[in-house]
Parts: sequence; C-alpha cells; structure tokens
Amino acid sequence: MKFSEMQYERPDLEALQKRYREITKQLASCRSADGQLALLYEHEAMNRAFSTMSSLAMIRHSVDTADAFYAEEMAFYDRNAPAFEAYVKAFQEALLSSKFRKELERTTGALFFQNMELSVKTFSPEIIPLCQEENELVTAYEKLLASAEIPFDGKVLNLSEIHVYQVSQDREIRKRAWEKTGAFFQEHAQELDAMYDKLVKNRTEQAKKLGYENFVQLGYDRLGRNCYGPKEVRAFRDQVVNELVPAIAEVKARQAQRLGIDHTCFYDNGNVFADGNPAPKGDMHAILKAAQKMYREMSPETGEFFDFMLENELFDLASKKGKQGGGYCTEIAAYRSPFIFSNFNGTVEDVNVITHEAGHAFAYYLARNMEIMENISPTMECCETHSMSMELLTRPWDRLFFEEELEKFQVFQLEEAISFIPYGCLVDEFQERMYEEPSHTPAQRRKVWLELEKKYRPWIDFTGTVYFEDGGGYQRQHHIYSFPFYYIDYCLAQTAALEFWGASEENWRDAFRRYLDFTKQAGTKTFVELLRRAKLKTPFEQGCIKAVCEKVMDWIDGKAAN
Repeated sequence: MKFSEMQYERPDLEALQKRYREITKQLASCRSADGQLALLYEHEAMNRAFSTMSSLAMIRHSVDTADAFYAEEMAFYDRNAPAFEAYVKAFQEALLSSKFRKELERTTGALFFQNMELSVKTFSPEIIPLCQEENELVTAYEKLLASAEIPFDGKVLNLSEIHVYQVSQDREIRKRAWEKTGAFFQEHAQELDAMYDKLVKNRTEQAKKLGYENFVQLGYDRLGRNCYGPKEVRAFRDQVVNELVPAIAEVKARQAQRLGIDHTCFYDNGNVFADGNPAPKGDMHAILKAAQKMYREMSPETGEFFDFMLENELFDLASKKGKQGGGYCTEIAAYRSPFIFSNFNGTVEDVNVITHEAGHAFAYYLARNMEIMENISPTMECCETHSMSMELLTRPWDRLFFEEELEKFQVFQLEEAISFIPYGCLVDEFQERMYEEPSHTPAQRRKVWLELEKKYRPWIDFTGTVYFEDGGGYQRQHHIYSFPFYYIDYCLAQTAALEFWGASEENWRDAFRRYLDFTKQAGTKTFVELLRRAKLKTPFEQGCIKAVCEKVMDWIDGKAAN
C-alpha cells in the first residue's frame, strides 16, 4: 500500500489495557505450550497495531512539525506510550515464568527469552511519570532544532539546508555558515542546557528507582545489548585512541595540504578537497533512478526491495520548512513496510542516505514476514552494520551517482568512514561521563566536551567559532538528547562495515554473500554471533582496529601515491 493511503487511527488504550490484562491472566492458567503460543501471537498483533499507529504519527509529524494534528498525536504517545509499555512488560514477565519455555523456544528461539529478561529489567510502573517527562523533553528538543530559521545568502535555511554552505569550497563562506549555525545554538543555549540537565537527572532517577547504580548500565539494557557492556566498549575506545587517532591525524594533515591551509579549523573538517567535496550528478529523481538500477543489478533480493519502496512511495526525501532535521529509517509494522525519511540538500549526503538508510530498510524488508515481531530487528549495532556495510558494498556502482568524480568520492568516503569513528567515541565517552556525574553544571559539561575533543580529534582548531570554541558542540548532536548511548553503535558498525569492505576488495561476490547471510538472520542472533558467522573479528578484540586501520590506510596511501 502507498504510504499516503495508510490510515491513521489513535489506539484505544482502554481496550488494549483490558485485553492485555486478560491474556496476561490467561497465560498462568494455560495447560499447554500451544495455548500460550496463541496468546503470544495475540500480544504480537496488538503490539504490531500500536507500533504501526505510533510510526505513522511519528513520520507525519517529522515531515511537518507544524502540523497541529500530528503534533497532538505525538503528545499523546509521549504521555501514553509508557503506559502501553507497562501492559507489554506485565505480559512478558508472565511469559518468562512459563513452565513451557523450552517448548516455546522451538518457535521463538532462545534469544527471544534472553532479550525479554533484559527488557523487563528496564521498566517498572513506578517510572511511568519519568518516562512521560523524558518523551516530552526529547520531542521539545527535536522540535526546537526543526524550528531553526537561519538567514544566509539571502535565504532562510534550516539546519539541513545550511549544510551546503558549511562544506563550500570557499573557506570564508563555510566559516560564516558555521558561525550562523553557532549563533542559532547560542541563542537557545540556556534552553538546551536546561533540557539536557533535566534529561540527565530524569534518566538518573529512573535508574535509581530500578535498582541501577546510575543510568549507564540502564542505557545499555534499554538498547538490549546482550553480548557486551561498558567494559568492552571502553576497551574499544582505547584501541581507537591508540591506533586510529594517530593515523587519522596523518589523513587530516594531508587534507590540510590539499586545502592549502596550515591546519584544520572546525569549519574545514568536513572539506576533503580544495575544489569542493564530490556531489551527486542529478536531482533527487535522478538519484532514485540510479539507485533503482544499482539495486536491480546487485541481487534479486535488493532489486525486489527497492522496487517495492518506489512503488509504495515509502520515501520523504526533500528538505522543506518545518521538517525535522536529519534522516532515519523506520518500519510500519502492520503494512510490513520500511520507510525512509531524509532532507536532500544536493550534497554527497544524499547518496549516503540512499545507501545507508536503504541498508536499514533492506534488512527490515527481508525480515518483515517473521511471525515474532521481537525477532525482526537485532540490536542496534547490528542494524547499523546493515546500513554502513551497504554504503561500502555499493562502491562498484558509484559511477552512476558521481560519474567523473568517482575516484574523488571513493577517497572521500573512506576518509570520512575512518575519521568518523573517533568522533563517535567522543560522543559515547561524553555521555558515560555525564551519567556517571549527573550533578555537572552546564559549564562543566562544556569543559568535558572540549577535553574529549582534544583526546579524540586533536587536529581540529575551534578558534574563531565562538559557540563551538566554548564547548557547546554536543548540543547539536541530537543522539545525546534523544537516543542515549546509541552513538557507539555507529562506531562498532563502521568497524564491521570496513571489514566487509576489506573482504569485498578481494572478492565482492563472497563478501556480499556473507553480508546477505548476516542480514537475513535478523534478530535471532547476537552481534558477536553474527560477526563470527560472517568470519569477521569483533571490534572488542585487541588488534581489530589496528587491522582495519592498516587496510584502509594502505588503500588511501595507494591513491595518494597515484
């Protein structure tokens, strides 16, 4: 069904609550695994229906944050999603005590129950008011960013549209663009400080009420991390500091040479070439046409998937006033459909969307008919491996998008891929520090951010961009507010994606076969199990980052030599 034809109706919470109470009570009296399985399927149907309406409201609100109807519907979910979660968690707790667990696992898989055990730890009816407040704060933050109206070059731009000027080959233009962006954040700095302070304290209070020492482990458990914890992530970050940061310092020194400057200032960091970054040849429609050709040639599965997306209009890509910034992929469960949201702006990011977000969408498309909804999606670092690997496995088709700038794009892509990882680690360590010390003042938070900038990105000079020089840069990274502890998933996934890329340089068909198998497992295996199945190292293993770094640097050095 086309997205525009999908009907929205606010869920009847009273009816849902009544039926959840009934099936939760019936679980205990069931005398067979088949009876409990039937109740599990009824839970799945109700969960799928609620998720569908929530997704439709969220998508339509993000497309137009000024739409009063969907703004009110989002307020409804902010208030009531925690109550719905309470019904679900009560059912799950009853299911976990089932004497037929072994029989049920033959249908659900063992990981289904292991993940459920982790999930029920993260919730109690006692924290519902805190969850409601957290949702409202996140919605307010996203709405504030979407409201940006930045005067520049005779236009009024949002945060996505001004990015074109932030990567201009004219250094003065990009400096002014960043100054204007900084001015918007500076204008709202106190409001953003207050929002984050409330979020940190709110999440900390949730953790305390649930019996956690602080929000760090609760944040991991909320993300369903079932095969590693903060200790392993710290070891990964140490590898990045010791192995990757020195190598990227060399990449950035070479970038400064290309740009004809002594060193990289903040407003230079995103500019890889003096004559401008590579840009796609053609508008949004041309990019979609090229993508369809690419996915049809790549494999029968990818071709069928992309045709489905186009036929059902499962994209909203054009940037416009009042639209939420950034990009995402989500699913509309009852319609078994992924949906891709973005803000095309004529830069290289437009192609990244059609590979990165399509990687997410492709993974959901492959798993969409699974009976058990909880098995459709793995943990988020696996999901990001789907998307970031797709970005790199599409390289044989890059010419469709970049024509004569093919090699320029491929250098840009690998330099950006490897340079991103330290930034992602910066974001992750910042969050860990904030939740370990929830009493920090706004000034202390800015001080920590600048300290971590020096640790992870010592090549960047912030002088001259006042807001960022003062350490306010964390406020524009919306994951810090909206998706705590998510950001390291990108780093772990980028590492795995670069391993897939390395394999594809030797044998693309075999690498894609392994990627397809990794993706088809959906949520039935852990991240570590999936990596081992794909014959990849885990990012936590000593030597993994060094091996990935050497492979990428050899490729980059080879191109520089030519």
